[in-house]
Amino acid sequence: MSKAPVHHYVDNVKFYDAMKEYKGKVHAAKAAGLKRDDPGWPVVTEYIGECFLKIAKHLAFKANFINYSFRDEMISDGIENCLRYADNFDETKYKNPFAYFTQIVYFAFVRRIQAEKKELKRKYRYIMSLDLHELITQGHDEGEFANEFLKYLQDQVDMGGGVGDEDEKPVKKATKKAVKKRTPAIDEI
Repeated sequence: MSKAPVHHYVDNVKFYDAMKEYKGKVHAAKAAGLKRDDPGWPVVTEYIGECFLKIAKHLAFKANFINYSFRDEMISDGIENCLRYADNFDETKYKNPFAYFTQIVYFAFVRRIQAEKKELKRKYRYIMSLDLHELITQGHDEGEFANEFLKYLQDQVDMGGGVGDEDEKPVKKATKKAVKKRTPAIDEI
């Protein structure tokens, strides 16, 4: 029984041929003395751009990246990095441009996640520095009451406890002894 042909979203052979053609134009431009910012510098073809887009979109739906709210920014960063480093692809050394650009997109996603976590940590630090209870309650509020907004902000700050400090280096491998840091509650500050 013969296997059905496998259809990938990026044809690696066709992608490699397109990259060889593009790199030939880049080598010719370099030989002519052009720099990357010069008007005569070759641009990637539409097919190569579609491949970059497909790689970034499909990688964004992997389990590692699916639940981030800034997934569109991750895809944009991945495409931007592919375009930026397309000239670095060595067609004589590598025969698999799909894997090469998938790695570029993957690390662009990781950098975006790290940057967003830093930004989220800054927001939580700012919220924690505020006296939210004083801001939300009014002077005539006497007695016991439940403020839903204050509870929501408290929950958000508590959930932000997993976000690392800006000056910490990322841990490569988690250990069993690692203790999860907890962000102090607003009332503890």
